[in-house]
Amino acid sequence: MSNVLTAKNLKKVYGSRGNVYTALHDIDLNINEGEFVGIMGPSGAGKTTLLNIISTIDKPSSGTVTIGGEDIVKMNEEKLSIFRRNKLGFIFQDFNLLDTLTVRENIVLPLSLSKVNLDEIKRRLKEVASGLGIEDILNKYPYEISGGQKQRTAAARAIINRPALVLADEPTGALDSKSATELLQALSDLNEKDKATIMMVTHDAFAASYCKRIIFIKDGLLFTELYRGGSRKEFFQKILDVLKTLGGGLSDM
Repeated sequence: MSNVLTAKNLKKVYGSRGNVYTALHDIDLNINEGEFVGIMGPSGAGKTTLLNIISTIDKPSSGTVTIGGEDIVKMNEEKLSIFRRNKLGFIFQDFNLLDTLTVRENIVLPLSLSKVNLDEIKRRLKEVASGLGIEDILNKYPYEISGGQKQRTAAARAIINRPALVLADEPTGALDSKSATELLQALSDLNEKDKATIMMVTHDAFAASYCKRIIFIKDGLLFTELYRGGSRKEFFQKILDVLKTLGGGLSDM
């Protein structure tokens, strides 16, 4: 199993002399191809900072981040832009769909920007739309579909270019429980059937129970991690037990 993400000695410091806040303290992190990894921790633990660095939105104060064998910390903005488009997929809480484009056009946008030929675009669109159960809404606009359908559209857009790593930031945060469950099951299926490598930041133990491994962060440090061994229900309970130890206003529903 090949390594997709390696972060070494990651440190992030905000502010300047006299007013310094260290958000991450020498974090080491590895994610292998085909893993579905959750990142959890109390509010202010450093989850968002870690995600922002791995997603190339922010840079660490020190340390290295290698994705697919490439050191993203050393890249200039032009190279980062190309890298994001070709190697990373993003699923956000607020969907980030373009209202003037149909579902179909939103999904294939990354391929259009990369000038992939039309036959290949059609083939990949059929594949991801079928996998996420959204074939019947491809001609609709975002304002015509439900929140759950919007998030599955966003997931389709995130994976259509076959990125090395899919990054999901609280993807169920704006969804009702039924839509959240459908999305989580779809992500789990993508991970199982297509070997998609997913890193998901979440505060929700139910969402985290769909992952194969959970990394817990507290005060900018790695606190502990859990591997899923038995059923999802058993894993859910183990996650709750760790969250009780962590404290800090985490949700268990």
